[in-house]
Amino acid sequence: MRFLIDKSPADVNRKATMHPLLIGGQLLTPLTRYANAGGIFAIDNGAFSGFRHECFSKLMEREKGNVSKCLFVAVPDVVGSARRTLEIYMRRHSMLDKCWPTALVAQDGIEDLVIPWDDLQAIFIGGGDPWKDSKAALDVVRTAKTLGKHVHVGRVNTAKRYKLFTSVGADTCDGSGVAMYDYMLDDIAREITREPEPTLFDAEEQPREIGVSA
Repeated sequence: MRFLIDKSPADVNRKATMHPLLIGGQLLTPLTRYANAGGIFAIDNGAFSGFRHECFSKLMEREKGNVSKCLFVAVPDVVGSARRTLEIYMRRHSMLDKCWPTALVAQDGIEDLVIPWDDLQAIFIGGGDPWKDSKAALDVVRTAKTLGKHVHVGRVNTAKRYKLFTSVGADTCDGSGVAMYDYMLDDIAREITREPEPTLFDAEEQPREIGVSA
C-alpha cells in the first residue's frame, strides 16, 4: 500500500525521495488546491471538512487534461451515512464527466447496502474510526480486491492502521498527518520494517540439534 500525498509538487517529490517504496503519488483536493505534480494522482472531494461544490468543480475542470494519470475521483459523500452517499454516487454524472474513474466512498453501514460494483472503478474507505477498523470495512476491501477494484484508505497516520489494510490488499492510502509531518511517515517506515520480537513459542519451535551418542 502506498501513500498519496496532499502537498505541493516539491513536497511530494521530497517525500518520495525519502521513502520511495511508500509514496505512490499525489492527492489533489478542492481545499488545498495544490498544483499537479505531473505524475500519478487521485482527487478527493474534501467532504470530511465540508464539501464545496464550486471548488470541486473548478478542480475537476483544471485537471481535465490529466485524466490518463488519475487513479480515481472520490465522488462527494456524506460523512457517516452510507445510504446518503450512495444516493449521491448514483447521480454523480450531474457533476462529473463520464471520462473520470470514480470511487465510491464507503461509509458506516455500507455493508448492509448493495454496492454498485460494476459501476465503479475504486472504493475509498472512509467512515468513522470504529467502523473503518472493523471487520465490515475489511470485508469491503476483500470484496473489492476479489473483483479487481482499486482500494484507497483515508486517514492512515499510524503503522497499526497501515499494516491492517496492507494485510487485506489495499492499494493506496492518505493521511493528513503523514502529509504534514515527516516524522509520522518515518515512524511508519521504521515500524513496518522492524523484525518481530521473538516469543517463547518461537524459541520452542526452533529445531534442536540431535546429539551423537558415543
